[in-house]
Amino acid sequence: MQLSVNGEAHEVDCEPADPLLSVLRDHLGLTAAKLACGRGECGACTVLIDGRPRMSCITPVGLAGDITTLEGLVEESADLRAEFAERGAFQCGFCTPGHLVHATALLRAGLPADDDRRRDAVRHALTGNICRCTGYQAIVEAVCATAAARVGGSAATTESVSR
Repeated sequence: MQLSVNGEAHEVDCEPADPLLSVLRDHLGLTAAKLACGRGECGACTVLIDGRPRMSCITPVGLAGDITTLEGLVEESADLRAEFAERGAFQCGFCTPGHLVHATALLRAGLPADDDRRRDAVRHALTGNICRCTGYQAIVEAVCATAAARVGGSAATTESVSR
């Protein structure tokens, strides 16, 4: 099966119904996305498919389009990762890749310029990403601070990024 992952073509020996997460981890050695619930309930396995956040543990590889993992977002997410570190949004780190991938999609789409609306939008969008360690305040604040820094205080375009 031919896959496009992080902008590169890969030939993978797998079945179309195999979970994308297994193919990424076991066949391609891309281990940022984590297997936690295996049911699409926690978000630890979030990747971008055609630019939209998707839970790779329940996505058949045969239905995946252009796939981007956290490994493919290293440069784009550098400022976001720095904010996570600065604000203590990292604890055990297990959920962090899913949060970073999903937050990157939010930042690409744009968030409201108003602080309260921005926080609400981030909270709502990240409800599918579970963190058992930090609570969500530090994660939300890191995403919001990154959004504000990227637009330099000017209004950002608001688009919805759905699961």
